[in-house]
Amino acid sequence: MMVRIITALIALIMTATLSVTLAQAQQGPLRIEITEGVIEPLPFATPSFVPENGESAEMGAQLASVVAADLQGTGLFRQIPSSAFISTVSDFGAPVQYADWKAINAQALVIGAVSVAGNNLTVKFRLYDIFSGAELGSGLQFQGTVEGWRRMAHKVADAVYSRITGESGYFDSRVVFVSETGPKIDRKKRLAVMDYDGAGVKYLTDSSSLVLAPRFSPTGDRVLYTSYETGFPRIYVLDVGNVKRRVLESAQGSMSFAPRFAPNGQTVVFSQATGSNTDIYTMDVPSGRATRLTSAPSIETAPSFSPDGNNIVFESDRSGTQQLYIMSAGGGEPKRISFGQGRYGTPVWSPRGDLIAFTKQSKGRFHIGVMRVDGSEERLLTASFLDEGPTWSPNGRVIMFHRETQGAAGRSSLYSVDITGRNLRPVRTPEGGSDPSWSPLQK
Repeated sequence: MMVRIITALIALIMTATLSVTLAQAQQGPLRIEITEGVIEPLPFATPSFVPENGESAEMGAQLASVVAADLQGTGLFRQIPSSAFISTVSDFGAPVQYADWKAINAQALVIGAVSVAGNNLTVKFRLYDIFSGAELGSGLQFQGTVEGWRRMAHKVADAVYSRITGESGYFDSRVVFVSETGPKIDRKKRLAVMDYDGAGVKYLTDSSSLVLAPRFSPTGDRVLYTSYETGFPRIYVLDVGNVKRRVLESAQGSMSFAPRFAPNGQTVVFSQATGSNTDIYTMDVPSGRATRLTSAPSIETAPSFSPDGNNIVFESDRSGTQQLYIMSAGGGEPKRISFGQGRYGTPVWSPRGDLIAFTKQSKGRFHIGVMRVDGSEERLLTASFLDEGPTWSPNGRVIMFHRETQGAAGRSSLYSVDITGRNLRPVRTPEGGSDPSWSPLQK
């Protein structure tokens, strides 16, 4: 039944015992008690998409492969290999042979078709619940260009993921990061942007100067970052489409760094160091007008807005050790939220608004963790020699970060992990990578 599919996926997403009420149109409401936090991933099949107007079958195979990789990469799904298939799919409109798919234990089936007209690409799909023998909603289609075929596959995967889990997807998104080459003592860094899965890498700057902490705008069309090309840290805003940029001017004799956009896309929050003091400021991007938010004799940095734009979380050593604080977006007295053993930094508010991700250093190890906005329910998701710089997927279910290996030949690489702490996976990049920032879903 469809209920079995939903139950399995919700059990994987949640970590605690909970009750869920689900309604099924044909059988009426059901009350399902979920008591297991770990369950086998849902088996699914994705045959090659059917070519409908004579183009090569290779495109259909590539589309199906990316859709399957997206779903399986979540840890919630398990792909059934094509070698196990009993049925073949050569006609998008043909009836589904449910018995054949049930015989190989498939619980979900994704069937697709692709057509090309000039440089225009149309991809359509259907999703079936094998146990109930029903199509899960009417088919959808997406249109794009032949060069953008991977985006079409990600869109299909997002739709499948959403229909089965009830969550929004995150596959049709991008990540901006710092691409790294060379040894630690002479490491070259440049900005790069890629698909969430590491494909389609495009370089935005050269490696002639040090760049740090790129951050996407809420609309995904601009990137903030810090550059040392003048020998002094300055904040730049770069248009991803045409790679044009401009500097955000700071006060004479000060250093500006750690910028992030506000949800409105017109305000930037950042740190500014003057002398031995570092405080949090905001700037109105169109006018360049800056406003100081903190004035304590301590180091305040790594600010991040809440999704509603009303509050800012940041790190500060005002208590004597590096901890996390929340204050109003207009300034005022901050409230400390971290109280565990160790040092906390690089906080980032979840897109859902319910959690804050952070880096924690404790007992010689670095961790990526999450906590509620009041500091409760702290959970450490990773542990290594050096894990830093968390960033949230658009749906708030996955965190990407960078991990550096030990020693002079150590390499920095990107990883992702589910907010349950499961499904830790490397994100493949051509070179080393650090400081990732996840975009919203593309439009």
